[in-house]
Amino acid sequence: MSAPIKRRAFVQNAGAVAAGLVSTAVGHSAVVGVANDDAEGDKPSPSATSEFQVGEPEVRLEMLRPKEIEDRMADCGTLFLPLGTIEWHGLHNIVGLDAVKAQMLCIRAAQRGGGLVAPPLFGGVGGLDQPHTFVMEPEDQTFSVLLRPWLEKLVMEAVRQGFKAVIILTGHYGAAQQIVVREVGARLTRCLGIPVLGTPEYILALDEGYLGDHAAWGETSLMMHLDPPSVDLTRLGNEPHQGVGGRDPKQFANAEDGRRLTQAIVGRLARLCREMPGWDASTLRAFADAEAAIVQRQQELAAQMGIVWAAWRNIGNGVLHRYAECLVERRFEEIKAMAEQL
Repeated sequence: MSAPIKRRAFVQNAGAVAAGLVSTAVGHSAVVGVANDDAEGDKPSPSATSEFQVGEPEVRLEMLRPKEIEDRMADCGTLFLPLGTIEWHGLHNIVGLDAVKAQMLCIRAAQRGGGLVAPPLFGGVGGLDQPHTFVMEPEDQTFSVLLRPWLEKLVMEAVRQGFKAVIILTGHYGAAQQIVVREVGARLTRCLGIPVLGTPEYILALDEGYLGDHAAWGETSLMMHLDPPSVDLTRLGNEPHQGVGGRDPKQFANAEDGRRLTQAIVGRLARLCREMPGWDASTLRAFADAEAAIVQRQQELAAQMGIVWAAWRNIGNGVLHRYAECLVERRFEEIKAMAEQL
């Protein structure tokens, strides 16, 4: 049996495994739900606080008037909820990276597939023991008393407002954060009768060699594509870099890899946001069962091994690499089988 791991080991190991996967992932375009390189939404994006490029629809909920909201909802009734926190991401990245990254991915997905994007939530479970990091709940606390009820209320309000599906995308992914977000999604799907997906963005690009890291190759490459001014690699010296976990961003991060990862993530999110509002009752049950199976296995392993990261021990071995493909293709029984391999 594989040994359980901690967060630092997870991001370091993920970076090492990704180094071997990236070479095979580059150029791979036959992934379900991923658009071509020249598809709309794949060009560099301005920062979350700047103006949109000419011709791009405004999808940020807080920036729209009532009639504009109603028109967008009539076309696609999905609401994106981007999550992150304020956390150290090295000397080269902004501290709001997680939420900004999630918001930008959601904006691109909504512009391509439809729906609206709620304002990002800067606050979650855990955070590194580094400067300028706001830890709202303990790193390994899956019994969340702040994030969980807040997400529940946000989703219930979305339903009250008439949305037919919700995608909670977290750019911050300590193990407890991931468990809480996915558990809320699975449970509310059953309770509210609409699909609620709660997931970190990297899970949607595992087959592209992105296994999740912290301020390293993956996150930094994404931001170099999504918001180039937010990254300054010249501020980094030589390894080891303070508060960075994964492949050396100074050596390996680049905007082209960020574009490729964005393409995979946004393509899948766009397809999901377009199709989820139309899922029938049987599809809804199968989806909730599959997501709950992942959460149950994560919680079981955490209890058995005494560490919340236990269910991530085999991520680098490819046990969830087909998750995103199966999700968009609604092959939920295969996802349940994957959960048993965690």
